[in-house]
Amino acid sequence: MGGADGALALLSDGGPEGRWSHVATAPDRVHLGALEADLFAPLRDPAWGAGTVGLAAYDAGARQATGERPVLWPDLILARYPALLSFDHHQGRVRAVGRGRGLAEAAVAADRAAGWLAAARPPASPEAPAEAFTPEAEDQAYCDGVAQVVARIGAGELFQANIARAWGGALKPEADPFDVFLRLQQGRASPYGAFWRIGDRALVSNSPELFLAFDGETRRIEARPIKGTRARSVDPVEDAALAAALQASAKDRAENLMIVDLMRNDLARASRFGSVAVERLFAIESHPTVHHLVSTVVGRAEPGVTPADLLDATFPPGSITGAPKHQAMKVIADLEPPRGAWCGSLFILEEGGGLTASVLIRTASFERRDGGWTYRTLAGAGIVADSDPQAELAETEVKISALRHALVG
Repeated sequence: MGGADGALALLSDGGPEGRWSHVATAPDRVHLGALEADLFAPLRDPAWGAGTVGLAAYDAGARQATGERPVLWPDLILARYPALLSFDHHQGRVRAVGRGRGLAEAAVAADRAAGWLAAARPPASPEAPAEAFTPEAEDQAYCDGVAQVVARIGAGELFQANIARAWGGALKPEADPFDVFLRLQQGRASPYGAFWRIGDRALVSNSPELFLAFDGETRRIEARPIKGTRARSVDPVEDAALAAALQASAKDRAENLMIVDLMRNDLARASRFGSVAVERLFAIESHPTVHHLVSTVVGRAEPGVTPADLLDATFPPGSITGAPKHQAMKVIADLEPPRGAWCGSLFILEEGGGLTASVLIRTASFERRDGGWTYRTLAGAGIVADSDPQAELAETEVKISALRHALVG
């Protein structure tokens, strides 16, 4: 499956925030867009309905603040899947979904999806597929960047910016990006894990973060920004203490609250007046390698608002930019090369006009050149007035640890 063009796996952990998984291949329509004035304009075409998967690159959304920069990834990729396997982890059911221009065509597509399930086999456990895991810059360069942001915050230029560092390398000649995905999923499933291959590009994500969920029938919008991280411990007592310390941390709570306010403002652009609220503040979510501080912001969409409108009002995600958002994106561009797909969003359009979109953190992007695959991945930290450069550097190491292990062991 992983080697096929258009191969798609959206795999959740089956937890309360990751109910659905989807598997598909062979899209019947593909769009690769660049430099569109209205990034999400193609989604306004009704042809891109339920069963459409999309990826919006971070740099495309940041361009309003940064101006033109080198393009590492297409601004917007869309693929429409007529056949789809959808797994409901809460009910323990799987559906073979078929769509087409008529009932007969849809039935053929559904039969094709059911055939994938019948042919499924447990995957083999691949060896570490990458030859190296090489930083693009020295540790000190990142620390210097953090110190610069702290100084700019002190000067009143902004309140917070999410600053990242990058690593890259090549896969071994016989290896494939799907090997990275399989290794990443072993004991480390996340609510928004993903593999996607389109042409000579592939994406592997282990994201725990929801950007947007939209129910087209109830009109409910939900965002769950993450801000605040601690490494987990194998000792249960120490692990619980680390989670409690994170939830009590004044610095992390302030960092989280800034982004909650930003997301309230973003959601308000597409929501009914007075409907935006904070449903949950400073909750702890625990994942295999980290604890996170997560808040939930909700709203009720205005009549006529579509997934394209929601994405247009809120992209790129506030949790990986900063506050104020426009200025934070300018500061990020001063300190980082283009991000590409990382910290953009991967999304799927659902029945009834619904949408689920992740934030592409814990994500690696791949490009095939001369028959071989290269990769790039990043990890960042939210920088605020009292950030310590060495502590922020250590946080990026914690966040990249699962991907590092999946790539090089």
